[in-house]
Amino acid sequence: MAKLRVKLTFPQHLIKEPVVYTMAKKYDLMPNIRRAKVTETVGEMVLEVEGTEENLEKGIESLRQQGVKVELIEGDIIE
Repeated sequence: MAKLRVKLTFPQHLIKEPVVYTMAKKYDLMPNIRRAKVTETVGEMVLEVEGTEENLEKGIESLRQQGVKVELIEGDIIE
């Protein structure tokens, strides 16, 4: 299992959507919300995600395709 820490920035139209839950369920990942700030116009979240490297890549890519800005924290996968 691998861990990844990312900063997610959600556009306004996704703030009320369960995108993290959907990604975690679809790709068998375990999310751990470390920090979150949500306003009416933007949502920011620092998230640790655990799973296989392949599923982490697929899950992160699915967030990007939906319009979520994904920034890796600490550069790489945390073993």
